[in-house]
Amino acid sequence: MSKTLSPLRARTAKYLTVGMLIATSFAAGCAVAAQPHMVNALNALRNARAELQVAEHNKGGHRVAAIDLIDRAIAQVQMGIDVAR
Repeated sequence: MSKTLSPLRARTAKYLTVGMLIATSFAAGCAVAAQPHMVNALNALRNARAELQVAEHNKGGHRVAAIDLIDRAIAQVQMGIDVAR
C-alpha cells in the first residue's frame, strides 16, 4: 500500500510549510531587531542627562562636559540600535 498524499493534502502541506517558514523568519527578525539592553542603556543615558540638566550649574565646567559626552553616547547607542534593525 502506497503512502502518497492526495494532491489536495500535498498542496495543503506545502502551504503550511511555507507559512511556518515565513512565521519563523519573522520571529527571528523580531528577535534580532529587539535590543532590550541597548534600549535600557539609552533610557539610562537620557535619565542621566535629565538629572545633569537640573543639577546646580556651578561645577567647574564638568557638568556641561558630562552632558556633551552623554549626548554623544546617546547618539552612538541610537546608531547601534538603528544598525541592528
